Amino acid sequence: MKESLSRQIDSFLDALTVEKGLARNTIEAYSRDLNRLVTFLKARDVKAWDESRTVHLRSFLSWLRERKLSGRSIARSVVAVRQFYRFLEKESLIRENPVPPFVDHGTSRRLPRVVGRDEISRLLSQPDPATALGLRDQAMIELLYATGLRVSELVSLQTHLVNLDGDYLTVKGKGSKVRMVPFGKWARESLLRYLREARPKLLQGRTSTYLFVNRSGKAMTRQGFWKLLRHYTLAAGIEKRVTPHMLRHSFATHLLEGGADLRSVQSMLGHADISTTQIYTHLTRSHLKEVHRKYHPRERASGK
Repeated sequence: MKESLSRQIDSFLDALTVEKGLARNTIEAYSRDLNRLVTFLKARDVKAWDESRTVHLRSFLSWLRERKLSGRSIARSVVAVRQFYRFLEKESLIRENPVPPFVDHGTSRRLPRVVGRDEISRLLSQPDPATALGLRDQAMIELLYATGLRVSELVSLQTHLVNLDGDYLTVKGKGSKVRMVPFGKWARESLLRYLREARPKLLQGRTSTYLFVNRSGKAMTRQGFWKLLRHYTLAAGIEKRVTPHMLRHSFATHLLEGGADLRSVQSMLGHADISTTQIYTHLTRSHLKEVHRKYHPRERASGK
């Protein structure tokens, strides 16, 4: 029975890969989420997708919470289940869609964790610019914070997609959507030094289309960047665990705090839906309240 249910999951994942061009990591995560649902339904003697009911999916959501999954994992599972049942409905494999309406809103989203400006400065001062690897690492961290790229987008970036005359990148993001992302003078200077002084040393006569390469001349990996970022975080004396995605969150939050409009930030991040970007406004509201308390004359006079 589990095999028969899994067959439709395979078809759904194949369709996602072809039609939406989702990243392999996303496809693998969806596969885990949906196979977890199969295990849940199997224990309740559900033998076909058309036998699943709203009560099963409500119970499945409760079951996920009982298993102490993170809010992010549960939210992703909800998305996977919702999209999968839409696929089943489109393919006429179910008579009606049992996904309950509350599932769209039933999982709370954690506010993104960000890195402070002082911490960013300390982090960027750690790589040694006297070495090729140091120049590369500094350019990677600088570019990530300057653009809000996903780490997968950073490591897959190719040299012909970097426009140093116009100071922007051409990025192929989720769903194979292409967007233009600007970067500032600091990232430009780091990139130029890396391209002129470090990249040729790392390649040692070899060729590569990838912008960032390792000491073997091959493209940097996501895991490799995670490790070097962890190393520099510790060296900077930053107690929190800084991840590449935290730099993306910091990019968005600091732009909004500086007065950037939400639509522009949405475009730079590559969010399909502005509601995804709006989560950062919760953070900037806290910042604005702090500014108000600190600088408004009535608040300052009251000393409260």
